[in-house]
Amino acid sequence: MKAPILLLWLKKHSRNYKKYKGKDVQLAILFGGASFEHEISIVSAVTLKEKLTSFDLKFIFCDQDHQLYLIDAAKMKAKTFASGEYKKMPILTLGLKTFMHKKRLTTEKYTFTVLNLIHGADGEDGTVAALFDFYKISYIGPGTAASVFSYDKRYTKWLADSLGVKTLEFETAYANEVGPINTPLPFIVKPSRLGSSIGVSVVRKVSEIDYALDIAFEYDKSAIIEPFIEGVREFNLAGCKAGDEILFSMIEEPQKDDFLDFDKKYLDFSRSSTASAADLDEKTVAKFQHIFKRIYGNLFEGALIRCDFFMINDEIYLNEINPIPGSMANYLFDDFESVIKTLLMHLPVKSMPRVKYNYIHSINAAKGK
Repeated sequence: MKAPILLLWLKKHSRNYKKYKGKDVQLAILFGGASFEHEISIVSAVTLKEKLTSFDLKFIFCDQDHQLYLIDAAKMKAKTFASGEYKKMPILTLGLKTFMHKKRLTTEKYTFTVLNLIHGADGEDGTVAALFDFYKISYIGPGTAASVFSYDKRYTKWLADSLGVKTLEFETAYANEVGPINTPLPFIVKPSRLGSSIGVSVVRKVSEIDYALDIAFEYDKSAIIEPFIEGVREFNLAGCKAGDEILFSMIEEPQKDDFLDFDKKYLDFSRSSTASAADLDEKTVAKFQHIFKRIYGNLFEGALIRCDFFMINDEIYLNEINPIPGSMANYLFDDFESVIKTLLMHLPVKSMPRVKYNYIHSINAAKGK
């Protein structure tokens, strides 16, 4: 898809913006999912319970079979899910604008605005967004189109290219047709559609290539290969759109060894203390924010996202977009609760056409029926 055509497609398929009119919003955190990042999602949900204390939070757990459970807040502990205790809790089904708990003689209905906290498949691939749009359920999180372009690392690069944002050169390898690799050593191998640095390997010798590809193909049928730049500086910036304004977090320069591996990223999912801002001058901060704003655009309205960047020779490169960052990147904000409250008041609402059957009525009238 060429860049101008891609931009037109994005404008057409982004969630249509209207100011969300809810005042006393009942916020429910949705977590779990059928994903390699299922357990990480649980850790994120437990962390947000401690961060959003001014909310009367509800918790909806999606198990690996896509059954939804309304979780008692007092039971929001990792062992509740590891032990299977959650299965004793109310089962929820979806209806138009509602979640329902069917009892023996009655049906209890709940109206929630949902914070989508399912990492990886289901939550970040567009499945949940499409489901909620279908049932007209309000949610914080990426819409379907935003999910498509952020979940697959290849599509993220196409999006960035269409916006004039730099990314590293890459090539793609496929599980059923691995050909010669043209990227010089050392390089990094990543599954195309997975986060949290799962399945990622740094390859420094030819003898390591097959093993690195095998690891990546355990998680996806395709992998991307990028140059590995020793000691490259990485920066994280989160934010969301509220009306015409972007609410930016601080910019963090995370500490790492070769790269931010799973163990270090896993700690992010349980982080609750505020991070330290990177040592950057105002001009550089403004450059990061400008690039973030271009990426966010209208496409990610309704979501709090985190963009991870490289800085190489004073040039900024997009590494990846996290449409549902670990613990919602709460640690990057001075007042995370206020950000969520503001975002809730500016959620996009998808406009739905009203069917009037005028065409069928006109045909029937013409036929005298």
